[in-house]
Amino acid sequence: MSELVLLPFSEVDELGWHERALCAQTDPEAFFPEKGGSTREAKRVCGSCDVRVDCLEYALENDERFGIWGGLSERERRRLKRANAERSAG
Repeated sequence: MSELVLLPFSEVDELGWHERALCAQTDPEAFFPEKGGSTREAKRVCGSCDVRVDCLEYALENDERFGIWGGLSERERRRLKRANAERSAG
């Protein structure tokens, strides 16, 4: 019989947010549109997702450069990172 290993709640939550994400239940192509393609559907899904903040934090921490994460496009995430860096420096 294997030993049960309990993880701290923060680690369990960190590992499981993506399993609760609404995008996991929808067409993944909506979240990685062709250049110039619409992001409307992905952002609509993100807007009602319970783990949107976790998703965005993940994308920012891991420098995700493609796709819609936490309801923001690559360009919007770059702007957010730049604004946060300016606030931290100032």
